[in-house]
Amino acid sequence: MSDLENKKKQRSLKNLPPDRFQPKMLIFFFLLVAAALALLIFGGDRRSAPAQLKIQKVVELAEQGKIHSGRLKAEPSAGVRDWYVVTGDLKEPLEGGIKEFSAAGRITDANMERLQKSQAFDEQPATTLFTQLATNLIPLVLIIGLLYFLFVRQLRQAGKGALSFGKSRARLLTRDRDKVTFSDVAGCDEAKEEVSEVVEFLRDPKKFTKMGGKIPKGILMVGPPGTGKTLLAKAVAGEADVPFFSISGSDFVEMFVGVGASRVRDMFEQGRKNAPCLIFIDEIDAVGRQRGAGLGGGNDEREQTLNSLLVEMDGFDTNEGVIIIAATNRPDVLDNALLRPGRFDRQIYVDLPDLVGREQILRVHARKIALAENVDLQVIARGTPGLSGADLANLLNESALLAARRNKKKVEMIDVEDAREKVQFGRERRRVMDDSEKKLTAYHEAGHALVTAVLDDGYLPVHKVTIIPRGGSLGSTMYIPKKDILTQEKKKLEIRIATAAAGRIAEELVLDDISNGASGDIQQITKIARHMVCDWGMSPLGMISYGDNSDTVFLGREITRNQAHSEETSRRIDAEVFKIVDTQYQRAKDIITKHRDVLDKIAAALLEHETIEGKHVIELLHFGELRSPVVREITTKPIEKGPAKKPADKPESIAPGGAPAPTAA
Repeated sequence: MSDLENKKKQRSLKNLPPDRFQPKMLIFFFLLVAAALALLIFGGDRRSAPAQLKIQKVVELAEQGKIHSGRLKAEPSAGVRDWYVVTGDLKEPLEGGIKEFSAAGRITDANMERLQKSQAFDEQPATTLFTQLATNLIPLVLIIGLLYFLFVRQLRQAGKGALSFGKSRARLLTRDRDKVTFSDVAGCDEAKEEVSEVVEFLRDPKKFTKMGGKIPKGILMVGPPGTGKTLLAKAVAGEADVPFFSISGSDFVEMFVGVGASRVRDMFEQGRKNAPCLIFIDEIDAVGRQRGAGLGGGNDEREQTLNSLLVEMDGFDTNEGVIIIAATNRPDVLDNALLRPGRFDRQIYVDLPDLVGREQILRVHARKIALAENVDLQVIARGTPGLSGADLANLLNESALLAARRNKKKVEMIDVEDAREKVQFGRERRRVMDDSEKKLTAYHEAGHALVTAVLDDGYLPVHKVTIIPRGGSLGSTMYIPKKDILTQEKKKLEIRIATAAAGRIAEELVLDDISNGASGDIQQITKIARHMVCDWGMSPLGMISYGDNSDTVFLGREITRNQAHSEETSRRIDAEVFKIVDTQYQRAKDIITKHRDVLDKIAAALLEHETIEGKHVIELLHFGELRSPVVREITTKPIEKGPAKKPADKPESIAPGGAPAPTAA
């Protein structure tokens, strides 16, 4: 295709302006036309009809000077030569009160001279056939036009929804506005390299076809939410400078059978007309879910839509210049026929960004934010493991909002730090607590911090300890790893279990009582220990997977449930889980008993300052005193006064929940 043809096609792809004829304008137009018709039909002087006189009588009255004004109009359509219609009014009424007159007939040259000498008549242009038709047809045309706008057009608009019910709802994104390129996408270099082939193909298809190669018909982007799958698809269209159709998988599914299939066919037809182009289907799992799922069969409409999508993807060739890009975070529920080569030939996994990727993402989003010189994006990236691109964008946005509330001109590092803690651990809630609850919370968090400081070797250090409520907890022990956690070692998992159990142990030893604040810790301890025994082979039971079958009957995978092990094995699993938890419980208890004085000092520092940093915990452990100043946090909301409330069954700390969940190697 030549450049001239491409330019013509691009100009033809511009969106048409919206229909601006609104109902209010229709009512205004109706009133205007009605007023014009009323003036045309009923307007004018409502006096009596003029008297009919003879031409000779009119000539005599003109010579006598009794005519005030008159009009001469030739009527050649009458078929008689010199035939005129004469109208006018008199200066004084005649007998019978005649004031206006009208006459029609042949006027000789002599009589015409007599009328002209009176200077009371004006000669008007002759009436033609065209003027007569126009005079008679204009009111009729106005009435028909009014009926059209009142009835026909409204019926067409009412039927438009029904007639276009099977039309595709894919939106054509304009390229001149909000254009996204690869420079706007960061943190997924491998994915960008894979889709760059699509860009080269759309720019120069002959480069691939002359070698006998075929570009993938479909590309499936898979990854956690917020990793930039949609943004990457828009960047492909922006780099290739081709039309970009965007549609959601749920737009295909309707209550009526056959509608979704019709929309699929129409979408591919639009793609062929606008080729080369990209069609992006977001959340394709809404329509591409496995067929025959559920106890009673799947939804017929959704399955017919999926069948139509499978047929259409097989029925077109990439030489037409139409490439399908789909995105989902649930590839496990997609139908196998949709994933086979020939439909979605390539799957691109867009994972959570690593340390370098997070820094690149922060630099992209920091372009629009006024940052102070003390803001180090590398430090922020190191302290935000496990966050997606959307989370990082939200973090910088929250920091900008926080700086604005603090009446600052630029976003400083303290604003970014506070925004990070808000995003990762929840917003502070200045709730009034009595002394007993503060003491309970302080010793609970001090237990977490103390055991972590003794056992941890820098793998998951304490970042901050606070007894200010955040999210659903009354206190928090925050951990920020020094690097991205990709694998979990047995010793480090045991440290996490001991650390999580330390809060309950501190309550029991110091206060001689326990509370429900450790519910979140207990759930996490049990989860880690059971994974170690059943999934990761970290017990004497060996390298055998005893995990439950996670397939669901509603996906049509398995209708029945078969127990993979015997009752005796189940008892051994429970015994090993209890053994792991109990061993680490005793380990944490020994540490707290040995360093009881340090526990009291950490709790006292929390009661005094409410929030201390990880370095303060280390100082109290090694030196027995605080050697670094405790900087009080900037608060933007006054303390709320009210009765103290303690939620039931809420986790008191984020230990070790502040760290990313373990990943099976």
